[in-house]
Amino acid sequence: MLSRYYTPLVIAVLTITILTGCKKNFLEREPQTSINPKYFFKTTADLETYSNGFYEMTGITSLNDVMERKNDVFSDNLSVFLGGSEIDNMIRGKISATTVAPKSWDWQNLRRINYMLNNLQDVQGDKATVAHFTGIARFYRADFYFEMLKRYGDVPYYTTVLEATDETALYKKQDPRALVADSIRADLEYAVSHVKADGTKSRVTKWAALAMLSRFCLYEGTFRKYHDELGLQASAAPFLERAITASKEIMNGGFSIYNTGKKGEDYQKIFTSADLSSNKEILFYRDFDQALNRANETHYVFDWQWSISKSMADTYLMLDGTPFTSSAGWDTKPYTEVFKNRDPRMAVTIMPPGFSTTLGRPNLIRPTFGGYPQIKFYAIDPNTKVYTEYSDLPIFRYAETLLINAEAKAELGTITQSDLDQTINQLRSRAGISPLNMNLANANPDPVLVTMYPQISNGNKGVLLEIRRERNVELACEGFRYTDLLRWKAGQLLAKPTQGIYVAKLGAMDVTGDGVEDIAILETPEKTDPLAGIPAAVRANLVLYYLNSNSFYLSNQTSGFIMFPENISTPRSFNEAKYYYFPIPFQQVLLNPKLVQPKGW
Repeated sequence: MLSRYYTPLVIAVLTITILTGCKKNFLEREPQTSINPKYFFKTTADLETYSNGFYEMTGITSLNDVMERKNDVFSDNLSVFLGGSEIDNMIRGKISATTVAPKSWDWQNLRRINYMLNNLQDVQGDKATVAHFTGIARFYRADFYFEMLKRYGDVPYYTTVLEATDETALYKKQDPRALVADSIRADLEYAVSHVKADGTKSRVTKWAALAMLSRFCLYEGTFRKYHDELGLQASAAPFLERAITASKEIMNGGFSIYNTGKKGEDYQKIFTSADLSSNKEILFYRDFDQALNRANETHYVFDWQWSISKSMADTYLMLDGTPFTSSAGWDTKPYTEVFKNRDPRMAVTIMPPGFSTTLGRPNLIRPTFGGYPQIKFYAIDPNTKVYTEYSDLPIFRYAETLLINAEAKAELGTITQSDLDQTINQLRSRAGISPLNMNLANANPDPVLVTMYPQISNGNKGVLLEIRRERNVELACEGFRYTDLLRWKAGQLLAKPTQGIYVAKLGAMDVTGDGVEDIAILETPEKTDPLAGIPAAVRANLVLYYLNSNSFYLSNQTSGFIMFPENISTPRSFNEAKYYYFPIPFQQVLLNPKLVQPKGW
């Protein structure tokens, strides 16, 4: 969407540039704002006005980004996704430099940020306030480059607004990952030191900057550790150490896990509350308000285009802290049984039997999606008992801080039981799960997790596996999983065909938990023998699904796990040599031959 700072002249220039296929990219264009630095960047109020526009850019606080982070559609946590996904296209071999979205190589937001940072010399006013807004700009520049680093690895790094005569800079090759990462960290360190700690949680504060710094340093430290092909393993530790100190500063900052003793209900409220401003778990959030007609569209998470995968559902522990996958008959439990005695976070993330979106009949699962609908972020008004789309959504929360601290220490081999009690066990305590014991975890690593993450080899293997489990459970459907798999060099998990619920046999089944059959799965409409013996009144209300519909099948033909034909027609795969990055759009390499495609592309 065009900013209010655009002028008709600039819009006309942009249009002509696009329509004529101008040889040089956007970095040559005039600053895309009607603000003239000769008159505008004079006061701290000017800086506040200009920096307010950063919150709506494509980035960590933009509406689109916040919306995209309310699910895990690009990962192994989903059984199926019916919408368009470039990640899904990539792992099915459908992406190339000529087909990847051109908009992915978009630098307009960086230009806007640098435009402010390049015009601070005449600003009058309190120096601390100037530094505060400078820090916000550098926070957003770090956010921009963090996303580019994750997508491409090496990218050109710019701190200035380029002019048409800057041929050398415009057509330079990428800067190395190490330089880009160090620059991101430097921007975040500046923000941590200069952005004020007080203020509303819906605006960038020192705490948001610390949260971003700890998130980035964990990412870069683990990426360097596991991606030995970069030759940067020796420099991984300093990033992990900074993740620890940054997260520890937040831990000493008065924040706490929201816990009133209501277990799953407390966890659920983090994602469905109308007001998060006073919640001590929240560091930074996106404010939605019915009075201002700011809606979050969270209704899309429920039963629309995706469902949760069996592998994600299996990840949740039993109440006693033991793996579900170690319990008797775990792999063949029906949908109505898998939620029993499980981590309460499961039943407020995945739709349990009996869940209802209105006062009335419980909702039914859809085998065509896999059978595990997501309900996390789906808010129901406590008074009207119907869906509301005005709940606030977290951007940074204290739970992530604790997970970062624990993981970084485990990766460095310095974690202790006391560390676990201050981090992971705070999350388990809210959920009512038995605490994680370091010695027991290391002595008996979960074999399912060992198979998932064969890259782990340090002495804290069992603990690190459990921290990864806890991260996946606590942050489920918050948009972290895909990036986590990439930084752990666990991309092969994306190649596995996804599964849904277990179906013992064809015929009718109860999916609401009331003992009465609700749906039926048949081979074809003509083959109704499996419904023999079902009372006529029950049979009349059954929702029928057929295996010949080309939407799903069962792993053992007439029984087994729900699976999807697309994984046969266009199999998933993960090319270790290239899929940790995306290709640069071909037209950009054509314009600038010095650009080099990421390895493998």
